[in-house]
Amino acid sequence: MNRIDATFDRLRAANRKAFVAYVCAGDPDFATSLEVVRSLADAGADIIELGVPFSDPLADGIVNQMAADRALKAGMSTPRVLDLIRAFRETHETPIVLFTYLNPVFTYGYERFHADAAAAGADGILLLDLPPDEARQNTELARGEGLKHIRLIAPTTPDSRVPLLAEGSEGFIYALSRTGVTGGHVAPSAQIADQVARITAHTTTPVCVGFGITTPEQAAMVARAGSGVIVGSAIVKQIELHPHRAAEAVREFVTPLIAATHSA
Repeated sequence: MNRIDATFDRLRAANRKAFVAYVCAGDPDFATSLEVVRSLADAGADIIELGVPFSDPLADGIVNQMAADRALKAGMSTPRVLDLIRAFRETHETPIVLFTYLNPVFTYGYERFHADAAAAGADGILLLDLPPDEARQNTELARGEGLKHIRLIAPTTPDSRVPLLAEGSEGFIYALSRTGVTGGHVAPSAQIADQVARITAHTTTPVCVGFGITTPEQAAMVARAGSGVIVGSAIVKQIELHPHRAAEAVREFVTPLIAATHSA
């Protein structure tokens, strides 16, 4: 069984919600990034989203944009992201979801990337700028096997489109708590429960909610509405602020968030 599915089965049996943590691979450098990812797993993160550094991350706010820039300047590349996953798999089994744009994957080779990433130990992929209906119209983009394809559903997604995205979903659905780019500058919407309900009406795939979650109180609120909580920019900010003790700072920051998520 795929690690993502097995994780949600385990969490359901324990009546717990998932804590999903995002960091950019290679930020601020390869060795520190590996320490950070391991620290997230050790702190109890249920799933780790690993960003593939890209020069034009249009859906990301300034915190994640700068993380990608730091990683690229430190020599991170798409093949090195796979090296990072291989190194992580030597010690940990926490599911990994690759958070990326189509350009790096297409440049690498769409089918080859899926095969190589799965062989390295990745479990899923979230392609931010590839709508699933468009992928089906392109023979090359339809041959992505080995990774669960995670889908995004936003508050602005038309009701008529939600069934298309939800019914063919895999792993989990990433529900945006609000519109805009990533970042904790705006708190999650108070309408999260309603957003989750309109998705779960069409699927049994777990729905995890992200964007704007920075405090244990917000994590608990979101966890009560969905199957999991996704925190990214607030974690990445810790790496920016504490580059020389990034793994320790990240662990200190996420520990109360994970506790709030698991106890909601």
